[in-house]
Amino acid sequence: MAWFRKDKKPREPRAARLEIPPDVWEKCEACGHTDIREKFMRNHNVCPSCDYHRRFRAHEYAGLLLDEGSLDEKDAELTSVDPLEFHEYPARLKKALKNAGEHDAILTLSGTMDQMPVNLGIMDFAFMGGSMGSVVGEKIARLGQRSLEKKWPPIVLSVPGGSRLQEGLLSLMQMAKTSAMLSQLAERRIPYVSILTNPTTGGVSASYAMLGDAILAEPGAVIGFAGPRVIKQTLGQDLPEGFQTAEFLLTHGMVDSVVHRHQLKRTVGQLLRHMSGKPAATGWASS
Repeated sequence: MAWFRKDKKPREPRAARLEIPPDVWEKCEACGHTDIREKFMRNHNVCPSCDYHRRFRAHEYAGLLLDEGSLDEKDAELTSVDPLEFHEYPARLKKALKNAGEHDAILTLSGTMDQMPVNLGIMDFAFMGGSMGSVVGEKIARLGQRSLEKKWPPIVLSVPGGSRLQEGLLSLMQMAKTSAMLSQLAERRIPYVSILTNPTTGGVSASYAMLGDAILAEPGAVIGFAGPRVIKQTLGQDLPEGFQTAEFLLTHGMVDSVVHRHQLKRTVGQLLRHMSGKPAATGWASS
């Protein structure tokens, strides 16, 4: 009978289903800890579980190191060209510019660090792995020239650092070019701080990265000219545990200090004031 039948209606959900974007969560490469991306970024991209220093972008380092409102980008008009007419190099440059945000493998700026004027260069892995080409060498040379003119201490933060294959010998020449500029700074007694992050390798490690009056490194950073696999094959023997890490180089006198990313600005500021003979910034405790 009809009045004993119950029409089945589709049940509506009591709450709307939330769609979570795929980029909300991130995973630590070292320990596998998974957390929301915002939490990683609030911690300057340092893993809250194992303290592993994950990769940081150039503009993020600029915001970390320089005082708010003092950033002034320099030489933004310099762009790479294709002097050797290397296969597909223009297309790769176009893609790299899109990834890096319209700047080459290094971002150069001037600004203040705890009220002290500085010139800052920050390499960016997003642009062709942070490889060193003619633009990188020219930007560092101009950064050094501004430091000579204004007597502002330069700081260069290195990320990866192999010479760019597509520019051949022109890329290798940047090692000598940047080293010559740093020698002029040393003659004028203008302090230069080099900061090494993970990884710092190739031509950068063979030139300006290891020529600082003070050389700092982030914890766990891999630092060296060639990779451990190449060295192991060349020597034909096993390498020591932790070989080429920042801590290993600190033990053997190749870097001056291993500094946590949270303490980087304060440490660099203290070093520069000490080397420049300038008083401590307001609010700093005397040491």
